[in-house]
Amino acid sequence: MTTPTFSTATGSAAQPLSLAHGRLAALSWGRANAPTWLALHGWLDNAASFTRLAPRLVEALDIRIVAIDFRGHGHSAHSPAGSDYALWDYSHDVLDVMDALNIEQAVLLAHSMGAAVACLLASALPERVERLVLLDGLGALNTEAEETASQLRKGLLAYRRPLSRAPRYPDIESAVAARVAGGVTPLDTMTATPLVERNTQATSDGHVQMRTDSRLLKPSLVRFTPQQVLALLAEIQAPVLLIEGARGILGERAWAEKARQAVPHLTRQVLAGGHHLHLEPKAVDQVASVVVQHCHKETTGQP
Repeated sequence: MTTPTFSTATGSAAQPLSLAHGRLAALSWGRANAPTWLALHGWLDNAASFTRLAPRLVEALDIRIVAIDFRGHGHSAHSPAGSDYALWDYSHDVLDVMDALNIEQAVLLAHSMGAAVACLLASALPERVERLVLLDGLGALNTEAEETASQLRKGLLAYRRPLSRAPRYPDIESAVAARVAGGVTPLDTMTATPLVERNTQATSDGHVQMRTDSRLLKPSLVRFTPQQVLALLAEIQAPVLLIEGARGILGERAWAEKARQAVPHLTRQVLAGGHHLHLEPKAVDQVASVVVQHCHKETTGQP
């Protein structure tokens, strides 16, 4: 099969959506009546994570992609005071969007934390998930059982402390520079810019302020144990395409190998790029090409 080629332009502009009675914001690419994929971003990112990949997939596959801002991220509402941001809470965001769009069974295109959410849904509600396309993420962040009390202590103490003020910067360039300098995983300016642009808002004094809920930076109260995560992965019935960055977070680490072996129907591709390879200008065409070719093979039944 020939390798797909993609235009250098990012295609049609994304259309903003308001879903779940205005609680969740999203971006949409493609025809409204085309088969819909839901795109799930990573921790502290937002729907703009897919601004470079989505138009390429929409053009090549004639699909619609709806990228969600998870609660507390991007333009979506923050969780109410006193509530948590547990990983499984984001599953309700996906299900609420599926209900709003009348999607009975979804293809989930998911990065990092979004991939963890996608795995939870695919294991617990297999009838709602047709296929997973995971981008440098598999399973969920976990804590050994004997560390449960310590994790709970950290979470409880953190949640009792006053919330910090949302970071402010003199301009968008400064906000991008801060994300590049302080990111959990390496990120360059070109890759970070779409994420930061969607995650900032202008203030009355001409500065920009982050939209992200500062509670997202607090440690989780409870995490799954490694054994629980592996058990969940083993229950995934949908076919899984896992695209990893060679400089990503999985690689040949012992945990990543266990996680991959636990999934019954997994196809793995490792590409040049980092954790955000689907947003990196130099890597996104290759990511799109792998997704498109894999979909064509699934459709035609080719080996």
